[in-house]
Amino acid sequence: MQLNSGKENISIGPPHSSGNSSSRTNAVPSRFLNLTNDFEFAGWGSIFHLTLAPEDICQGEVERKFFREQQVLGQFTASALAANDILGGVFYTLPSVVAVAGVYSPISLFVAALTLFLWRPVMEEMASALPISGASYTYLLNVSTKSVALLGAALLLLDFSATAVVSAATAASYLAGEVSLPFPVYVGAGLVFVLFTFVSLSGLRESSRVATGVLVMHAAVMLMLTVASVIAWGRGGTAQLSSNWSLGHVGLSPAAIARQVFNGVCIGMLGLTGFECAPAYTAKMKQNCYPKVLRNLHLSALVLNSGMMLLVVALLPLDVVGSGNNILSLLAQRVAGRWLRIIVVVDAVVVLCAGVLTGILSACELFVKLSCDRVIPRVFLATMPVTGAPYVTVFSFIAFSALIYASTGADLIVVSQMFTMVWLAVMALFPISLILLRFSRPRLPRASQCSLFVVAGAIGVTVTVVGGNVAIDPTIAGWFALYLTILLILFYLSQNKVTMLRWIYWAYDQLPWLHRLRLTKGWGDGLIRCMRSLRRQEVCLLVKTDEINNLFNMILYVRHNEETSCLKIVHFHSGDIPSEMEANAKSKPILIPFFLDEAFPEITVDLMLVKGRFDPKNLAALAHHLKIPRSLMFMSSPGPNFQYPVAELGTRIISI
Repeated sequence: MQLNSGKENISIGPPHSSGNSSSRTNAVPSRFLNLTNDFEFAGWGSIFHLTLAPEDICQGEVERKFFREQQVLGQFTASALAANDILGGVFYTLPSVVAVAGVYSPISLFVAALTLFLWRPVMEEMASALPISGASYTYLLNVSTKSVALLGAALLLLDFSATAVVSAATAASYLAGEVSLPFPVYVGAGLVFVLFTFVSLSGLRESSRVATGVLVMHAAVMLMLTVASVIAWGRGGTAQLSSNWSLGHVGLSPAAIARQVFNGVCIGMLGLTGFECAPAYTAKMKQNCYPKVLRNLHLSALVLNSGMMLLVVALLPLDVVGSGNNILSLLAQRVAGRWLRIIVVVDAVVVLCAGVLTGILSACELFVKLSCDRVIPRVFLATMPVTGAPYVTVFSFIAFSALIYASTGADLIVVSQMFTMVWLAVMALFPISLILLRFSRPRLPRASQCSLFVVAGAIGVTVTVVGGNVAIDPTIAGWFALYLTILLILFYLSQNKVTMLRWIYWAYDQLPWLHRLRLTKGWGDGLIRCMRSLRRQEVCLLVKTDEINNLFNMILYVRHNEETSCLKIVHFHSGDIPSEMEANAKSKPILIPFFLDEAFPEITVDLMLVKGRFDPKNLAALAHHLKIPRSLMFMSSPGPNFQYPVAELGTRIISI
């Protein structure tokens, strides 16, 4: 490492060494019988004394200011991004619920919406403890292992993709139900994808304005339809409702009625999709907006879904409701005539298209997190020069969504079934993450705290509804398992590239005749160079004390979760350095780097003593100086007296 002014370097090695040796004697037999295993030893570490330069401090201040400028979404714009999805669900949820719940559909939808009272306090506590974009993936990454977090990432990606596909395909289907399209429905869905690809490339701020405009239009149309329906109900009386009620429960036992209501609840949960998208862009919201956003989404879904279903049952014959997909357009025709039906159809198409935007923007935040954590290539961080939109991410997500849609034969029913299971799995991650947070990171400050009974209730509801959906149609579980398995395999291979190469190196070692062929003779050296290159990315451990057991546990986390051979242990100080970190090589060994190098030969452990205060500005300055992203800087959980928010630090929490 090149030394600048203000930084002092001392090389360390074994006690008998006077310099920085690149090799050492190892009594442990090698697993490679014919090839070298010297690459398994990363080399001896060093100790550094660093004083941050003024240009680094200036850059740290710029990054801190940039973080605050990213909080651009207010209560209503943030609500609009997810509300177009959750409120657009009224167009594709009502027909499915009526098919299984019949006249009891309003009750089922009302009960389904009530379950969100369990999730709201859970999600508020998680966001107050970890106000970081990326939702369940970042939650699990900070309270568990990276492998568990990748399960959450796979579920989120499936959820966002299903959101986009179902919204686009339903918009095209809704339009095809009203007019004769000159092309198939799947072509219409593709056109929706193309349109909102360009909208999302305009940037987050512009996208939120589009979403807000769509939401205002949708609210106005739903209000218009509600007023017209209430007036028609008042004029016509309850004759239609009484007729539907009598027809709907003829010959049904109480157990059969309860079963219908329960099935309606299970299917009706699909009308709440979009609620899980709000945590995906928490860091973009202004302070104290998140609880209000959840409240807005919940109450609007509670009123709209069950209220509209009640008006449908009160004003339309049950056989008509059961035979039509465009239920709300039929209702508009009944209460006001053709003009309102046309408005409702236009509204349906527009708001469902905006659901595609929700999926794209949520997926962009997830891809950025995965790229910063080296799960996927850093090319996904590339942005457009004017709008700052991550164009590689947008195009990749659209291609992935199109692939899912095409693999099902452009079957909207199959995608919707998979969507239900994925959404329930994603919602289950919130209470599970909170349990892990309380167990693994109990000291982490948070503004709110909910009862453990609420957490258990959310998990119980999820398990019950998943079982109900599988009982209704067992093929749901098959599609869900198929797509999830494929994504998990891809994430595992991407996360364990060095491990895969080591297996290839071992297989090459087992075939000595390959070593003598001219074509394959240099494969071993090439594999070693590739593995060293992949492990060259440095990571940092930010430590406060010199407790060796804590350092061991943190390094074990790095070894199990990150493919790296370069680790820097960083301690900020104002002159009072812990005794085990003291660089006094003449009188005693430098205990921490030496012992850790001995314990972890596959990792070069450097000790860096940075003069200055541990705060977001200095941390950003250090990241700029070392060229190490803060997402690869790990620390212990801050306590309740810590004065900076975790999101502003930008680091990962890996221990209690």
